[in-house]
Amino acid sequence: MKTIIEPFKIKSVEPIYFTSRAQRQQILETAGYNPFLIKAEGVIIDLLTDSGTSAMSAKQWAGIMDGDESYAGSRSFFRFEHTVKKLTGFDFIIPTHQGRAAEKILFSLLGGAGKYFVSNTFFDTTRANIEFTGAEAVDFLTLEGKTPALVAPFKGNIDIDALAYFIAEKGAENIPLCMLTVTNNSGGGQPVSMQNIRETSELCRRYGIPFFIDACRFAENAFFIKTREKGYENASIVSIVQELFSYADGCTMSAKKDALVNIGGFLALNDTHLAQQAKNMLIVTEGFPTYGGLAGRDLEAIAQGLEEVLDEEYLKYRIRSIEYLGEKIHHAGVPIMMPTGGHAVYLDAKAFLPHIPPHQFPGVALCNEIYLEGGVRGVEIGSLMFGKYDASGRHVAPPLELVRLAIPRRVYTQSHIDYVAEVIIETYRKKQHIKGYKIAYEAPLLRHFTALLVPL
Repeated sequence: MKTIIEPFKIKSVEPIYFTSRAQRQQILETAGYNPFLIKAEGVIIDLLTDSGTSAMSAKQWAGIMDGDESYAGSRSFFRFEHTVKKLTGFDFIIPTHQGRAAEKILFSLLGGAGKYFVSNTFFDTTRANIEFTGAEAVDFLTLEGKTPALVAPFKGNIDIDALAYFIAEKGAENIPLCMLTVTNNSGGGQPVSMQNIRETSELCRRYGIPFFIDACRFAENAFFIKTREKGYENASIVSIVQELFSYADGCTMSAKKDALVNIGGFLALNDTHLAQQAKNMLIVTEGFPTYGGLAGRDLEAIAQGLEEVLDEEYLKYRIRSIEYLGEKIHHAGVPIMMPTGGHAVYLDAKAFLPHIPPHQFPGVALCNEIYLEGGVRGVEIGSLMFGKYDASGRHVAPPLELVRLAIPRRVYTQSHIDYVAEVIIETYRKKQHIKGYKIAYEAPLLRHFTALLVPL
């Protein structure tokens, strides 16, 4: 059978409010041409992020009612801890209210001026937490991952040779941590192979550099390993996940992705001294170590979600639903990151709008035009999010100019996705009329969240 149906039934619904193009034009102007600043009721299909936007299951909602809200020693914490330990094998599990809180603790303890953190690609908040300490975040994405149209199975990999050269150049003592993001969000949602994870681990251990996983989408990455990497086709998702984590010294996770919940995260690690330092900081910033900024009901929902996300029928549907959207628009000529990743379709804004240079933010222009055309909200992952200025104040563009259409888990049906495809294809037909933007206001860190722009 070619049609892969949603492996769930709908028990509760939320209304969508429809707007006209004229209304969306006014909404966009009011928002300073920044999709982050649009009120949610002004969006028809919201693909801004897959973080915290999942629909929870009946069993997760049952866990919400059953959550133990004790301040210390909550029963819900111990279920959460047991579930995470079973998957990751790490000794110390520290809950936080979301992934960036775990990153804040980790990089505050390890960061500082003169230090370098290395990765396949750091995402925006991870990079900001590193740079906030005075350290530098350096990416080593594999060369094939920088070519959107190239079809390759593991374009999220880290460039091992480039990483080894950098370690030798800077000195291992100046690199407190290496982190692999799985799947590689900024790199188009592309997966990382088990071989690459293993080789990165071996390299880090040779130099005594702690190796961590950014595990937001670990289950989706595991499914790609099962379906694309030789030797894993008959392995269970659970066994692949456990092997993946076995090569690492710890991980951070935003549970708002592959744990299928609306809030939550954790830091997991094996180092006793670092864990004690992290727990001390947790108490100051998040809460007692058995709740870490979360209600007991949230811990229950995370534990349940981490079990549900390993269901192969769910993952087959999840990955296929992304492929479905990618295939529809790619067949119409729309340039996208190929092959499609695990949680989103990424439009290649540089190829979509070749007449708009990077310093005029082609990704922002494309995002806004898609919203005007059909009320679909995506997010720019390009010069606004990752662009920098050189010493002369000139714009330095990142290697990729993308627009991410992140699909919330268990939220939209195939007809919603068909509508999204129609909107994108229609926008592509009108691409020559789309103009660039300039910045009217920007914050010193994470400017894309609050920037105000002006159309050119």
